[in-house]
Amino acid sequence: MTYDLYIGDRAFSSWSMRGWLMLEKFNLPHRSHMVGLYSGTMAEDMAELAPARLVPTLRDAYGNVVFETLAMAETLAEQNPDAGLWPADAAARVFARSMTSEMHAGFSALRGDCPMQLFHQWVGFKPSDAVEADLRRIEQLVGMARTRFGSGGPWLFGQYSVADAFYAPVAARIAGFGLEVDQTLQAYVTTTLSDRAFQQWRALGISEVYEPFPYPLALQKAPWPAT
Repeated sequence: MTYDLYIGDRAFSSWSMRGWLMLEKFNLPHRSHMVGLYSGTMAEDMAELAPARLVPTLRDAYGNVVFETLAMAETLAEQNPDAGLWPADAAARVFARSMTSEMHAGFSALRGDCPMQLFHQWVGFKPSDAVEADLRRIEQLVGMARTRFGSGGPWLFGQYSVADAFYAPVAARIAGFGLEVDQTLQAYVTTTLSDRAFQQWRALGISEVYEPFPYPLALQKAPWPAT
């Protein structure tokens, strides 16, 4: 089964990154289609995918359109039961689904104040109290996942899972804004940024030129963190 994935600009579309990683990291055959998120052609590009209206959107080999990332995760896991999208251990799977759902619905301050961009690191960004609260909660979740279930590898639950696809944009935000986090979360950020699939996505994203640059800030820029 080959999937068709409709995505926005890779350097900025955190939701698109999640969708693509769920396919790429589990070796699920797919074709990517760019949608004009910033060029103004998004509605036209997605007209045939109604009722979908946002990216990412997935279409499977049966023509089913999945237009929400949690639904996408469950659909992929259901259609590919041997791919290992969720942890095999039942307790780890419960925790992973809970973490993923909280990431999907929460952390609005971090999302709003620190939009994902993969070009550089902003220097001198001062996080609000609300962003700091989001970071402390993420530290708690990542720390518990790694302590309880992470002995089998460097990812949240040892081996890569859907949860890691959903938290990849968090790692990108922490890196892109130079946010201070605890040692465990910083190690997880480094693991994510060092991953081949993440680096492939970023390389494609920063190959595009944007003028004006989306989400500009009156801050100095530093190179993207080395890994």
